[in-house]
Amino acid sequence: MCKRIAIIGLGLIGGSMAMALKGFEDYEIVGVDRDPATLEFARTHGVADYLSTDAGQAVSTADVVYLCLHPRGIVDFLSTYRACFRPGTLVTDVCGIKTAIVDAAAVLPDEVDFIGSHPMAGKETSGIFHADGALFRGAHYIITPRPQSCPEHVDLLHRIADHIGCRDVVNTTTAKHDAIIAYTSQVMHIMAVAVCDDPDLFDCKGFEGGSFRDCTRVAALDVPLWTELFSMNAPALCKVIRNLEDNLRAYREVIASGDTAALAEKLAWSADRKRHMNLE
Repeated sequence: MCKRIAIIGLGLIGGSMAMALKGFEDYEIVGVDRDPATLEFARTHGVADYLSTDAGQAVSTADVVYLCLHPRGIVDFLSTYRACFRPGTLVTDVCGIKTAIVDAAAVLPDEVDFIGSHPMAGKETSGIFHADGALFRGAHYIITPRPQSCPEHVDLLHRIADHIGCRDVVNTTTAKHDAIIAYTSQVMHIMAVAVCDDPDLFDCKGFEGGSFRDCTRVAALDVPLWTELFSMNAPALCKVIRNLEDNLRAYREVIASGDTAALAEKLAWSADRKRHMNLE
């Protein structure tokens, strides 16, 4: 008898996950969405084995449920459908924050196993029309098991990550995950939009080169999504921004001092740390 994985939300990540999971062991893939255009695209492109608009029915028959919604949508879904999950179901997500999501999963019955997860992949576009079954190849897959998490479910997520092409699986805490995301993703978005907030920037129009475009390409962000990501990861992100402010202030002071030897020493120290982290 086939088992089922329900994908709740067939956007870029959910649609890509459904595509990537094709052929995974003996599981059928059920895609769930409320948007008619999304479902029509999924149907014509064979995104999943079955499609549905009935989330409650889908999760009630699923062995694994992937929540591929915006963060606030996941919180609301867990609360609304908490009684629909079968005992023994593995429920997971793909969200870019973990502490707030795992805390919200406390509403689920004890018999339902929620394990936060985050395949670290994406695009600058959104929606199922840009979905790609190869999206996760070479990506890190972060999971945040709880002390009570079922070892079989942790192993299942490792096998899923391997099937969809991830580079590795990293088991960590929700706090560590959120710090990783604050440093490697969110603060870059903050810097990009802060640069674009400066009115003097537009006096430079026509002179921007590849380095500028590379640094600011994330500024054309999905405002509702990133509002949720920033606000729901506020503790980790604010700590990173404070550190960044301190570091920028230190550079401003040494540049203003005119002490080129001190500036060279500071730049060399930073460059050495970059090389140590293999960020070349």
